[in-house]
Amino acid sequence: MEAKEIINLQKDYFQSNKTKSIRFRIDELKKFRKILKDNESLLYEAIDKDFGKSVYETYETELSLIYHEINTAIQKVKSWSKPRRVGTNLANFPGKSRIYPEPYGNTLVIGAWNYPYQLTLVPVVSAIAAGNTVIVKPSELASNTSEVMRKLINENFDPGFLYVKEGGVAETTDLLNQKFDKIFFTGSTTVGRIVYQAAAKNLTPVTLELGGKSPTFVFPDCNLKTTAKRIVWGKFLNGGQTCVAPDYILVHSDIKEKFLVEFKNQIVKILGENPKGSEAYVRIINKANFNRLVNLIDKDKIFYGGETDEEKLYISPTILTNVSFDSKVMEDEIFGPVLPIIEFDNLDAIIQKVKERPKPLSLYVFTKNDNLKKKIIDEISFGGGCVNDTIMHLTNPKLPFGGVGFSGTGNYHAKAGFFAFSHMKSVLYKGTWFEPFLKYRPYTQLNLKILKWIIE
Repeated sequence: MEAKEIINLQKDYFQSNKTKSIRFRIDELKKFRKILKDNESLLYEAIDKDFGKSVYETYETELSLIYHEINTAIQKVKSWSKPRRVGTNLANFPGKSRIYPEPYGNTLVIGAWNYPYQLTLVPVVSAIAAGNTVIVKPSELASNTSEVMRKLINENFDPGFLYVKEGGVAETTDLLNQKFDKIFFTGSTTVGRIVYQAAAKNLTPVTLELGGKSPTFVFPDCNLKTTAKRIVWGKFLNGGQTCVAPDYILVHSDIKEKFLVEFKNQIVKILGENPKGSEAYVRIINKANFNRLVNLIDKDKIFYGGETDEEKLYISPTILTNVSFDSKVMEDEIFGPVLPIIEFDNLDAIIQKVKERPKPLSLYVFTKNDNLKKKIIDEISFGGGCVNDTIMHLTNPKLPFGGVGFSGTGNYHAKAGFFAFSHMKSVLYKGTWFEPFLKYRPYTQLNLKILKWIIE
C-alpha cells in the first residue's frame, strides 16, 4: 500500500476510538508478544543473515528487552492511563484539576539497523500502550530483519492499526511528507535533522534518538579487571555498532599502561584468540560502513588488533593509542570496533575538552571516588550513563532513555515511553455556586490590592 492510503486507513481507525480502550491495548500487546514468541526461530534466522548474530546475543540484546517492555506495559498501562488529580489554586476556587494522558493519534516509528528488532519494536510497544495507531518503517540496511517484521506484523494486524512499510530513502521521504500526530526516529544525527525539518512543516512533535561520541573516564582507583571487562563487553557488543557504546577512553596517565594490558587480556577472555570465529562477535552491516571504519584506523597508532577482511565484513577489536582530540577518529561517532585511548593528567582540562564537543548520548566513569563521580556527572551534560559499568543503564525500565542536544530529544522506555506517545490534556472543573467578583469590572484600586494579595 502507498503511504497516503495507509495513513487514511489509520486516521479512520483512530477516529473510531478503538485504540482508546485499555482492554484493546492490553489485548493487542498480548497478541504482539505471542506472535513474537511463536516466531522466534524466524527472527533468529533473519538477524543471523544480516549480522551473523547468535541466538544468545539476539535474545540478550533484542528480544528480552522487547518482551520486558511488553510485559511492563501490560501490567502498568491501566495505572499510567488514569487521570491524575493535581492541586487547584485559589484563583480557581471552587474547582478541581485533572491531567488526562491521551494518545496523539496516528504515529510513525522509524527504526535503526544496528539493533533492528529492539530499536524498532520497543517504541512500537510504547505507541500501542499509549493508544495510538502506528506505521513502522524499519531500516532497509538490515533487509532480512525488516522483511520478517513486515511479514509478522502485516499478516497478523489490521493495517488501520499497525502496519510495516518497507523501503529505502524514497519510501521514507514519502512517509515524512505525510501528516502524522507524532514521529519517533532512531538513527544518525544527520538523518535526524531531515526528520526534524519534515516534522516541522506540520508542527508534528518528534522524539529523536540519535548518537554521539560517548566518553569513558578511567581513574587510577578503579577496579582494573572489572573496569576493563565491562568496557570490552560494552564496546565490542554487536561489533561496536551500538549507539551507547563507549566511543573513546579517557584514562589517567598513572594507570594507562596497566589498563592497556588488562584491556587486551579481557578482549582475549571475552572474545577469544580469534574473534573472527566467535559467536559473540558480529560482522559489520555493509561494505560502506566497513570502508568508513577501515579509514579511521591509523596504522601508526594501533596498540592491538587492526585486522580486516572485506569479504567477511570483519574488523578485529582494535585499540588505538597516542590519540588526540584532533585525530581523525575523534571527529565523528565511530560506531564500530575501533577504540581510541586518550590519556590525561589534568581532569579539569579534559572535562573542558569533552564539554567543547556536542553533548554525548552516554557517558561512563570508573572510579570509587564519590567526589570524582559527582564532579563529572554535575559538570558534563549527557543523555544517560553508568558509574562503573557501560550500557546497562538502558536495561533499567525505570530510567528514561534518551539524548540531549545533538544526541537526541525526548526519551522513552516503559513509563517514559508511554508518555512520549501521549499528550497531557489538562482540564479544570469549576463549581457554579460561587463566582469571584475580582474577574470583572470595575477595576478599582481596592480590587487590585485584593488581587495582588491573592496572587502574590
